[in-house]
Amino acid sequence: MDLRKTRLRGRRLAAAVAAAAVLAGAGTWAAAASDDRPAVHRQDRVLDMPGARIDTSYFTSGSGRRPAVLLAHGFGGSKDDVRDRAEELARDGYAVLTWSARGFGRSTGKIGLNDPDHEVADARRLIDWLAKRPEVRLDGQGDPRVGVAGASYGGAISLLAAGYDRRVDAIAPEITYWNLADALFPNGVYKKLWAGLFFTTGSADFSQAQGDQEDANGGGGAGGGMGQSGPGGANDGAGQGVRADPGDTNGTGDESGGKTLGGQGCGRFEKRLCEMYERVAVAGKPDAAARRLLEARSPSAVAGRIKVPTLILQGQVDSLFPLGQADEMAKSIRATGAPVAVDWTAGGHDGGDRETSRVAARTHAWFDRYLKGDKGTDTGPAFRISRTGGIDTTNGAVQLRGADGDRYPGLGDGARKVALPGREQSFANPPGAGPPSISTVPGVAGLSQASSLGVGLSLDVPGQFARFDSARLDRPLRITGSPEVTVRVKADTDDAVLFAKVYDVGPDGRQVLPEQLVTPLRVTGAEQGRTVTVRLPAVDHELIAGHRLRLVLASTDLGYASPTEPATYTVGLVDGGLTVPTAPAVHTQPAPLPAWVWGLPLAAAVVALGLVLTGRRRTATPAPDPELAEVPLQITGLSKRYAKSADRYAVRELSFRVEKGQVLGLLGPNGAGKTTTLRMLMGLIAPDEGEIRVFGQAIRPGAPVLSRVGAFVEGAGFLPHLTGSANLELYWRATGRPAADAHIEEALEIAGLGSALERAVRTYSQGMRQRLAIAQAMLGLPDLLILDEPTNGLDPPQIREMREVMIRYAAEGRTVIVSSHLLAEVEQSCTHLVVMDRGRLIQAGPVGEITGNGGSVLVGHDGELSDVHVDKVNALPGIASAARTADGLLVQLDGTTPARLLAELVRLEIPVTSFGPNRRLEDAFLTLIAGGSA
Repeated sequence: MDLRKTRLRGRRLAAAVAAAAVLAGAGTWAAAASDDRPAVHRQDRVLDMPGARIDTSYFTSGSGRRPAVLLAHGFGGSKDDVRDRAEELARDGYAVLTWSARGFGRSTGKIGLNDPDHEVADARRLIDWLAKRPEVRLDGQGDPRVGVAGASYGGAISLLAAGYDRRVDAIAPEITYWNLADALFPNGVYKKLWAGLFFTTGSADFSQAQGDQEDANGGGGAGGGMGQSGPGGANDGAGQGVRADPGDTNGTGDESGGKTLGGQGCGRFEKRLCEMYERVAVAGKPDAAARRLLEARSPSAVAGRIKVPTLILQGQVDSLFPLGQADEMAKSIRATGAPVAVDWTAGGHDGGDRETSRVAARTHAWFDRYLKGDKGTDTGPAFRISRTGGIDTTNGAVQLRGADGDRYPGLGDGARKVALPGREQSFANPPGAGPPSISTVPGVAGLSQASSLGVGLSLDVPGQFARFDSARLDRPLRITGSPEVTVRVKADTDDAVLFAKVYDVGPDGRQVLPEQLVTPLRVTGAEQGRTVTVRLPAVDHELIAGHRLRLVLASTDLGYASPTEPATYTVGLVDGGLTVPTAPAVHTQPAPLPAWVWGLPLAAAVVALGLVLTGRRRTATPAPDPELAEVPLQITGLSKRYAKSADRYAVRELSFRVEKGQVLGLLGPNGAGKTTTLRMLMGLIAPDEGEIRVFGQAIRPGAPVLSRVGAFVEGAGFLPHLTGSANLELYWRATGRPAADAHIEEALEIAGLGSALERAVRTYSQGMRQRLAIAQAMLGLPDLLILDEPTNGLDPPQIREMREVMIRYAAEGRTVIVSSHLLAEVEQSCTHLVVMDRGRLIQAGPVGEITGNGGSVLVGHDGELSDVHVDKVNALPGIASAARTADGLLVQLDGTTPARLLAELVRLEIPVTSFGPNRRLEDAFLTLIAGGSA
């Protein structure tokens, strides 16, 4: 049920259907080949089914009998969406059949949301067809060796096919639902934005276009001669000669002609589904009949009959089908005795990285094991999670790393209690349920992805929520599963709707909602008071030391329907705490030790030996400058030529000054001279011209003032067999300074390493080693801290922590200089900038002066905005201006917040597809570099 492409496909469907000329019978053959890969043959044909004609493609490669795979598409798509994957499976030795489900692509019929009597029956007839193919391996008469895979809508059909047809041998459902009623009506609350997007888009009335297609293909009914004597071939397939049901007057399996939704047309949906949607949308809450209808078409309806090996691939960034759906799926199928593996991928319906290549590879391995019978195939761990494993410093892209366990822990494993003090609180449900709080917005994929980077855009309206905060965490906390809390709810109405969420709150008060997920809860009998246990969204999220957990219970949410009558809710915690699952048996694989861990100590020894042998003489040190005694750094006319070059400079005539309390960002493209400048600052290399003064002292190798400088430049070397704390103690001892001056405890508290200090460094991930190196640089609490690419190899929570470390460190009157490629991080953490290019200074000054003052937001949207829409945005309070650009609508803020702006855009029905801060520093940086290079 992949809804992200639904709007665009909806607009194109009418034209596509009218233009299509579907070939039947023997179909059309095609071949695709490359120099080193076997050719894949594709056969297109239309198969007759009761009430519909189903457009299919059949892929084979090579000869001999082989297992088959049915490959299904997502909601709003067609068989064309899975063609590449089908070809890869065919090359790997499978016979692959793809098809467009009823109401999609070139297939006719009505959308029944995987109705057992229609869509599931179609899949069973496709298995019948495969059983007759000479290329397909059989387990018995009419029983092909077959697996089924698909994402979202297609994932559900794989589960349903296994439940209704015992011939299915293995399945691999991806980002799909177990119980559609629970997905769209969680805890009795109507998920109005997702349901509205789903039903209204699918209900666009294309009945006339479908009729045009039927006329073009030789008949108005589902039979219409199709499959009986198609062009150039005889009938071959399931459903031979089957025509539409007698009462099917529009050729689509729906006697109503598809009219409902206020007379606007039911379009591709069955009439009863449209009526159900209309009824629930008007009432604002589901009824028992609606639940029964959706449950009957859900895999949960055949839970005890799915007894085949199942690979469950569920997205973490998914407010439509969250991880709880996969949890119920795994528990139910495992109870039948079938092999089950669970994989939490990094993406989902709300965005993120769908990990297409990895998911396809794991699915292929699963089928190799359970369809081909290759027992030596590694199908992966019983449980796997994709976690952020660092940032690519060349482009800022999030890198992924796997964590796994030898069993699926469920959503409550390794529970830890976190106290949430606070008294009973009262808040309002406003008239009309507005303005609403904001968690996620379907289609705005960037919001959930941004939350993993510590840049959440959630909003709770004052007076409409209760809040309970924990104490600051004394060590990191990894949440893996669904936290739970027991609350007492009382209201002045019998029916109360609440929205529960858990935030990660930093020391600066900034809060991030993991994956932008929220749990809705309908409490009946609230007038007398009810005690309820709330299961919060399942997430995999790490809170760093010094952060807090915040439980919020709100009365509204943009994505859901709330009671429109005004009311007052009162809530209190029953047991005073939040139960947090930690899944202790799930471990992230450590990153390999980088070469510099081993090579740097050896290189240092070689350099030291070279200095002894060459007998380098120290040059005379200039006298201190008393006027600069309180200035952390002043660089004047600094130049450094490349070796054996008289006119090629790494750094040329560089001058700038840094004051106390500043966090200075040193920016520039690769080759700008940043690292060379830092190495000269540390006395590691000597400049050719100019001077560097730290607190008035000139820098020379071994200058005493360097004891006031802590540095992390080009990595740090540690002894891998020693613990982190032993490495730090050994380093400090080598300086010859008193142990009391080390301030190890303070440095470690700032760096937030926690209990990891007592582990051997060889077990550290790259991010942990990076943090240990930062702690080493902070030993002695130096007045000037120099960090070269400190976030390299850190994951997003650690990057957020590093940002806070730098801000806290400078806030105590010290100074930080940081060199980084991550412009977004520099913009959030630095007070001042020095921009270099080709060794020269381009510009220096406060961040605001270089980027330009005033906040701005770039809004991506579907289609072209009208002047009316732009004028409405310009007229909003707190908006300085709104203007169309090539990348979207650029909105300058003047008093309002991004979260409130997003709520207004949704209210104005502007089709938002992305939403985020305009990257002002990036624009300024590129402009400066372009100007400096001209």
